[in-house]
Amino acid sequence: MMDQILDAPVNTNNNFQYAGFWIRTAAYLIDAILVSIVNVSLSYALFGSYNMVDRNVPLTLISTVLGIIYFCGMESSARQATLGKMVVGIKVGDLNGDRISFGNAFGRYFAKILSALILGFGFFMAGWDPKKQALHDRLAGTYVFYA
Repeated sequence: MMDQILDAPVNTNNNFQYAGFWIRTAAYLIDAILVSIVNVSLSYALFGSYNMVDRNVPLTLISTVLGIIYFCGMESSARQATLGKMVVGIKVGDLNGDRISFGNAFGRYFAKILSALILGFGFFMAGWDPKKQALHDRLAGTYVFYA
């Protein structure tokens, strides 16, 4: 078939119901609460206290690494979702709904910094984009859809 475009998606006839801004926000709030509980507990276990204003460097590094492992590990797992996403019934995948790699999830995680840096505009894009992709999803080639 010579008329086929070589870099066209293999499956464009998926019937996914893409997840928009508000359901994704709800999932993130659940995840943020869970991650915060772990971080505060870890701070008390390692340092005997927790202070949001005067955070120490080791705790910040540990919290960052744990966040990366949690979000990237869960989104690239067989479940394709963090606990928050599982609660609201959504997951992350590629164009065909397949599982993404840890490396892809890692890129998506750090692309969220760009989404946030532009006054959150990158996150709001999920509210009006036809496939509900936020800026970090577009950059990582990922989609968030109902499971």
